[in-house]
Amino acid sequence: MTTPLLFNAFLMNTPSHMQHGQWRHPQARQTEFDTLDLWVELGRTLEAGLFDAMFFADVSGLYGPADGSYVDNVHEGLQIPSNDPTVLLGALAATTKRIGLATTSNVMQNPPFNFARQISTLDHLTRGRVAWNIVTSTQENAARNFGLPGLVEHDQRYEWAEEYVTVAYKLWEGSWEDDALLVDRDGGRYSDPARIHKIHHEGPRYRVEGPHLPSPSAQRTPLLFQAGGSPRGIAFAARHAEAVFISTPSPEVAAEHIARTRALAEAEGRRGDDIRFFQGLSIVPGRTDIEAQQRYDDLLAHASITGYRTHAALGIRPDGTRLPDDTPLRDIPNNGGRGHVDWLRAENPDREPVLADLAHRRMIGQSVVGTPDSIADELARWRDAGVDGINLVNHRLPSSYEEFIELVLPVLQDRGLAKTSYGDAHTLRGRLFGHDRLPDRHPAARFRGAFGDREQAVAGAGGGSQAASRSSSGRRW
Repeated sequence: MTTPLLFNAFLMNTPSHMQHGQWRHPQARQTEFDTLDLWVELGRTLEAGLFDAMFFADVSGLYGPADGSYVDNVHEGLQIPSNDPTVLLGALAATTKRIGLATTSNVMQNPPFNFARQISTLDHLTRGRVAWNIVTSTQENAARNFGLPGLVEHDQRYEWAEEYVTVAYKLWEGSWEDDALLVDRDGGRYSDPARIHKIHHEGPRYRVEGPHLPSPSAQRTPLLFQAGGSPRGIAFAARHAEAVFISTPSPEVAAEHIARTRALAEAEGRRGDDIRFFQGLSIVPGRTDIEAQQRYDDLLAHASITGYRTHAALGIRPDGTRLPDDTPLRDIPNNGGRGHVDWLRAENPDREPVLADLAHRRMIGQSVVGTPDSIADELARWRDAGVDGINLVNHRLPSSYEEFIELVLPVLQDRGLAKTSYGDAHTLRGRLFGHDRLPDRHPAARFRGAFGDREQAVAGAGGGSQAASRSSSGRRW
């Protein structure tokens, strides 16, 4: 039996996300990114197409040297201006019913206590449709925006992320017991203090007392996305991620990456199939090969090579000038996204890629151009390599998704490569894995029941209310 692929719409609350220059086309509506109407309409379109999630990327700084020129960024609309996707998710919670809503938030930009509260709120409002894309940032400017002198060294950022997710797990999984919420009108007890615990976290970066203020949501912990492609990023994903976004250059490279990550997950005590892998692809369909090529040629005619070079961020000197296009990538210091360079090397095993290769790869991306049948053939190759889903990268909003739903989706459904209904599961995790909450083998599960001692909670009656004393296990992680 053919396993249907999962589909996310890869989005950003900005005019130029991945495919640069396309906002200039008169039919492109990504220039309306700061209006609610665009996103509400798109959410309804994607739900009609049975997409699994609206996956919102985000950054909190400019690409390129912190002290360099940002003229190109601004001219290109390259993720500036951009708005906060987590705020947008609050609106989409009210205007969508089944589609998942994934937000990106890096460990620098929001204290874990506040972030955990925001996510729990969204998970309540959506009845369990929220995901978090865990990132460590790659921009020097972002680090300065949050009071740091510069970007922390690559692997140290993942150490930071380890503590950050640990605090969040303690709040989501350990602070409230499942039966703590009572809503006892007659007894005057909204919740049971003996079942709500402070976490008393003390670590290198954070001291968080707790308790978590929201009660447990449908998923407790949101579905966890991660996209790191470096060795340290892959190790982090193997330990924590439930869904991994990859941008590998071929199904063969994807298969190798997936096998490596799943083996590492098993070494962590998880199962290989505890992780779903989403390949980033742009799809350009046509009723005929000629029509598809004409559409693709029109996209290329509006593409901005300056935008792609700026987005790559490598090879830009501190003053904003650029290194020559033939500069080998090995000669350029890289404290940012190393996975893209490693995957480019895998695509060119006989030579060291140069800057021009990186810009060109970003421009053409992983574009699948052709008839619906030929596109289905290509997607089947990715699925056979172990890919579970596609992060569909748009060129233009909303037409990239409208064309996919109109032309490609029916063929995929006929072949069993796409679902024909959302099914019974309501939570996003339930749809992807068949269960609403993290399994016991996930590292977050060790915090269930880890805090508090019910005997230390002293109930006091008076005035129809109940009070409790400080409750703590005294444990430290």
